[in-house]
Amino acid sequence: MAARKSPLFDTATTLGKIIAFLGISGLAGVLAAGLLVPVAAAAGTGASASIQFFEELPVELEREALAQPTRILAADDSLIATLYEENRQPVTLDQVSPTMKDALIAIEDYRFYEHGGVDLEGIMGAIASNVSSGTSRGASTLTQQFVTNVLNDTARQNGGTVTFNGQGKSVGDKLREMKLAIAVEKELSKDEVLEGYLNIVQFSGTSYGIQAASKYFFDVDAKDLNIQQSALLAGVVNGPTYYSPTENPERALERRNLVIDAMLTRGKITQEEHDAAIVTDLGLNVTPTISGCVGAAQAPYFCDYVTHLIMNDPAYGETIDERENVLYRSGLTIKTTLDPRVQSAAQTAVNETADPDTTDGKVGHTMLSLDPTTGNILSMAQNTRYNPELAEGNTVLNFNVDQFDGGDPSKSLGGGGGFQPGSTYKPFTVAAWLEDGRSLNQVVNGSKRTYPQGDEWEASCAEGGEFTIFEEDGYTPQNYGDINYRNTTVLEGLAKSLNTITMSSARELDLCRIRDIAYDLGVHQAKSSSGQEEQFIIDPSALIGGGGEAAPMSMATAYSGFANDGIVCEPRALTDVTAVDGTSYPVPAVDCDRKIPADVAHGVNYATQRVMSEGSGQLLEYGDIPMAGKTGTNDARSQTWFMGYNSGMVTASWIGNWQGEGANSGLGGLQIGGQVYPEIDGSLIAAPSWARFMRQVPGLYVGAPFENPPASMLTTRQRTSTSQFGNPNRSDSTSNNGGTGTGGVLGGTTGGNTGDAGTNGNGGNG
Repeated sequence: MAARKSPLFDTATTLGKIIAFLGISGLAGVLAAGLLVPVAAAAGTGASASIQFFEELPVELEREALAQPTRILAADDSLIATLYEENRQPVTLDQVSPTMKDALIAIEDYRFYEHGGVDLEGIMGAIASNVSSGTSRGASTLTQQFVTNVLNDTARQNGGTVTFNGQGKSVGDKLREMKLAIAVEKELSKDEVLEGYLNIVQFSGTSYGIQAASKYFFDVDAKDLNIQQSALLAGVVNGPTYYSPTENPERALERRNLVIDAMLTRGKITQEEHDAAIVTDLGLNVTPTISGCVGAAQAPYFCDYVTHLIMNDPAYGETIDERENVLYRSGLTIKTTLDPRVQSAAQTAVNETADPDTTDGKVGHTMLSLDPTTGNILSMAQNTRYNPELAEGNTVLNFNVDQFDGGDPSKSLGGGGGFQPGSTYKPFTVAAWLEDGRSLNQVVNGSKRTYPQGDEWEASCAEGGEFTIFEEDGYTPQNYGDINYRNTTVLEGLAKSLNTITMSSARELDLCRIRDIAYDLGVHQAKSSSGQEEQFIIDPSALIGGGGEAAPMSMATAYSGFANDGIVCEPRALTDVTAVDGTSYPVPAVDCDRKIPADVAHGVNYATQRVMSEGSGQLLEYGDIPMAGKTGTNDARSQTWFMGYNSGMVTASWIGNWQGEGANSGLGGLQIGGQVYPEIDGSLIAAPSWARFMRQVPGLYVGAPFENPPASMLTTRQRTSTSQFGNPNRSDSTSNNGGTGTGGVLGGTTGGNTGDAGTNGNGGNG
């Protein structure tokens, strides 16, 4: 009888299967020769004698830092959000359950502690098994798999080609992998290789590394994994999608049980442990860590603002791709100025006022607070859901901030474009009035009158130094309700928000100086895109709020100048940024500069405190802290505001129609917090929402009481200014009759409008 041929050496059938196993094309014979030559040595002298074929291959492994999540933290170190491309939480080997290590080695590379990186005995065994059984058993060691994962991670960072399970590998790729595996084991101990593998390998779509996978699938730490949990995760690495416990649970269970069997075979568990584990279900407790501001634990729009700051800063990389790589892969710890106590109160007030579930999708509501002494952003709340999916109540537009950073269209801030500030713009006219040496208690003409076509107003920045009324019918400012036209003081004019008083005051001043004061303090066009922050227009109607669209951040910054004795501190969100490798990135220091004289700021604060005692803020219940404030409403009643502040905190409360424009864009008739209002102004919703917020933060950022202005600002006597900020010697043609002395309000002027004027004189009730 003829002798039976060994299937291993049946060249008619075997060589092709060997080639198929190796995945080799034209160079298959070269590698086959290289593998078959040292077979005898492999049996007798171990791995070191069997790898000489590879020693001449000049390949080096470049190990770049593993991608790690970035954490954005509040001022108290509480988590705001986690950002990542790969959710990875590196751990040391002693922080991994022994059963996890045993499970992985049992199923993937049971000779791990015996070979030198390439297991020729395993390769030949796999070839024989595949040839005889027709299966496709692999033979890559854990070290080779570690190498492949390192190469893939480097390729992923540099835009290269990623391979998986040997797919698409050439003979050169395989030779390089083997060479690198040998080189790795010369540099690293077995435990270091195993630790590296457990931290780099993918377990699911975005879960990389054993700790992230343990938390994702079971919500336990890697050190606490039991036998069946360890077996499941060890089985998943062979095909994160194919063996996904969430997508393919039956396949995952079968694979897990195969691993449990292997653990028994290799003596890693007892028969009793095997039998107990094999009958359990998958036991999943899926707990995803949502990446980005969509999954923020708090303040998603502040999170969005922070990410835009990083992406706009060349300190994090010369290109957008480099900055994105730093932000999402370098494990930054970004510490911020956000105060969770203030943020929580602001978000609660916003939600209670205009919850997206009970509010028309056109209606936005924000609450932004700054510390005027540092510029630190304390809160940035918004009523909409931070979600890019198209649905009512969803948006990723941040209504609190400008569209672009510094007006640079290449540096998006994700802002909503700003909103007309209404009468919250009026204090800048008062500031210019005081700077020009005038008194709050000077009487001005508050009658209803028309400034005719051709009427000229001083405007030093305009051509010819004048602004000319161009409307054919002239310009006729009106007070709310078309009433309360009387001669009264500038102080009461602001407290009662009388348009005619603002206009009469401005008529005596330089329109450009009013605009410049607002700009210097921080008010600019939120849609600025010329490469710089653009100013409001100088049309007289702009003085009562229609000269542009400002973001709440801009308005809060400007009012911070009043609160901080004329000194403006640039808004600041970042306090420290450090990468996991210890790299520290620059953050803006506290940056403050005087913009108006201190006594001018004191005078404005004196007037805005009167708003709270006699004007549109007098009915608000916000606690016992002395406060100053101002309401604002535009002509269309589509944008309403309340600015509330003391020397410790400035808050901008805005509520408006962020989708509408023009005369028919008002808030009236829209559902807000489950209610529909026929007519809305700053005193109706924005101000009470601010008061609700203030009641939740008693004792926080109280600050010192405002200083009183000099006596000259509270009499009818003109003050002579020597300040560089104003025109010191302009004549005052305002009527002085009826003055009441220091701090006085004119007799016979009570019962005035407590409303807030609109843009073009038609009025908005504050």
